[in-house]
Amino acid sequence: MWLPMLGMTALPHLGGLYGGYITRKEVKTWYPTLQKPSWRPPNAAFPIVWTCLYTGMGYGSYLVWKELGGFTENALVPLGLYGLQLALNWAWTPISFGAHKLKLALMEIVLLTGTVGATMVPWYPVSRTATLLMAPYLTWLCIATSLNYCIWRDNRETKEE
Repeated sequence: MWLPMLGMTALPHLGGLYGGYITRKEVKTWYPTLQKPSWRPPNAAFPIVWTCLYTGMGYGSYLVWKELGGFTENALVPLGLYGLQLALNWAWTPISFGAHKLKLALMEIVLLTGTVGATMVPWYPVSRTATLLMAPYLTWLCIATSLNYCIWRDNRETKEE
């Protein structure tokens, strides 16, 4: 059972690595030109936070998978929603940092946040631990959504292409 645990825990990091590749250039060129709220976390916090969140959500998905006996019919909704939120998570960085589409990124992160909440609902009866591992992620997404909104609001005339 070590291989599924390691694989499912590592899976979210794949999108994080790709997102980091996109962000690396933009955080030095485009991102500094944006108006940002004073309360935003420092740039150095983001990779640390996302590493913890990806690890927690990945391990949570393993716990759900294990409790439901793998990719069974019973796992379709809980793991299907998880897969959807993961795809939405991975899509946000190319939209925001890659394409500089702040409004579209805002709409996408609102959908992502709702999908994470929806994922937690069928997870709860399966594994409370897995659900609790998603709680920091949902909290961070609420902060990120607020940050995305403020950046869009304060830059929509000049910076959004």
